Amino acid sequence: MKTRSLPNFKYNFRAPGSQVEGPIRSAIGRTVLGQLIVGRSSRGICAIFLGDDARALQEQLAAAFPGVELQTDQAALARELGQVVAFIDKDNAEGVIDLDIGGTLFQQKVWHALCGIPVGKTRSYADVAHDLGVPEAVRAVAGACAANVLAIAIPCHRVVRGDGSISGYRWGIERKRALLDGEAAEAVELAA
Repeated sequence: MKTRSLPNFKYNFRAPGSQVEGPIRSAIGRTVLGQLIVGRSSRGICAIFLGDDARALQEQLAAAFPGVELQTDQAALARELGQVVAFIDKDNAEGVIDLDIGGTLFQQKVWHALCGIPVGKTRSYADVAHDLGVPEAVRAVAGACAANVLAIAIPCHRVVRGDGSISGYRWGIERKRALLDGEAAEAVELAA
């Protein structure tokens, strides 16, 4: 698993609070981190969820986008699914992956800040809040991380507690630990 860079993503932020334009087509795949579901709106990939069960992933997608029509379409999303899997497993996705990112203005600011955390490094929730100029918003930063629906593309796994310990991750603490350990090893390899 290699996730050292994010150059293959084109971040398209929707107007804060605006809804995704449906329908959302989805496809299920497998990575070194387990199964994943990729959801795509008319503007780009709007969801990347990790898990162990395809049905649970489809339920997560439906819960994240209530009231939006969902269509399973493995064939139409084969290219995008392959790109995301290749990025997660090999850090080698061919072409640009368009992302369709929603959220509130604050969430988008947090997610943008997370994309600036270098591979192999972590930041605390307090560090991110301080960098955003709102040091009192530590819980809001944690909430924005929890609201992220684009696993790995928006690297919320790089945010830890103030003491450096690993805390919550929407897709499981063990996945977060595996991502951080893998990135730390890659950073050492690159430095050597």
